[in-house]
Amino acid sequence: MKIVMIGAGNVATNIAKTLAKIGETPAQIWSRTLASAEALAETVDSCATSDWNSVMKDADVYIVSVKDDAMLDVIEQLCSRCKHGVFVHTAGTMSMSLFTGKAEHYGVLYPMQTFSKQKEVNFRTIPCFVEASDQQTLDIIMELARLLSDNVRELKEADRKWLHIAAVFSCNFANVCNTMAAKILERHGLDFNVMLPLLDETVAKLHRLHPKEAQTGPASRGDVGVVGKHLALLEGDKELSEVYSVLSDYILKNRV
Repeated sequence: MKIVMIGAGNVATNIAKTLAKIGETPAQIWSRTLASAEALAETVDSCATSDWNSVMKDADVYIVSVKDDAMLDVIEQLCSRCKHGVFVHTAGTMSMSLFTGKAEHYGVLYPMQTFSKQKEVNFRTIPCFVEASDQQTLDIIMELARLLSDNVRELKEADRKWLHIAAVFSCNFANVCNTMAAKILERHGLDFNVMLPLLDETVAKLHRLHPKEAQTGPASRGDVGVVGKHLALLEGDKELSEVYSVLSDYILKNRV
């Protein structure tokens, strides 16, 4: 399978590295920034370009993995030059209809994971959700997804958008709470590492219990006295106080 990677960010980097490990190295890496394309291409032993006119025209699959706000322009530039092959993007909230009228065979391959260039992930365990314009294209995207992961399933756009919202709550919002915890700890001369055993156990419990059953803490016990004391300590920081109050109210109203 001849693959061209459009993008060199966090998701694209992890996909390209995973493909390279199994002998399916992308034939080319495109990025708006040549230095970014070259850095990834060097890592996976591919070739790089930032010139649309130099993008290979004979790929089997073009994987578009760029920021959502750049997606439409990138797809228009790509599809105006490359007329054959399967076109797939990796975004959780973007519609595959972005390709409609621009390509014949297209779809989505959404790997639900948090990605960073600096840390490789075990792609084989990542849930990958796919959608396609037709059955033939779905078969090809499924084949591509199974090169990456053992956990692949078809999911329609409407459900994928809700899945992405859930992922934002479960991952992004959870981690921003950790940034707030780090802020509090650093103010008082403590290292965030002291939280890691707590976080490890929190995640471990989620492998055995429903999140609602795993919830602990003062608000889950209905201990409004402790909640009040915490809010008093946070009076000097309006943002942290508001977040603590909103989350505590939610937990109090939705206790098991």
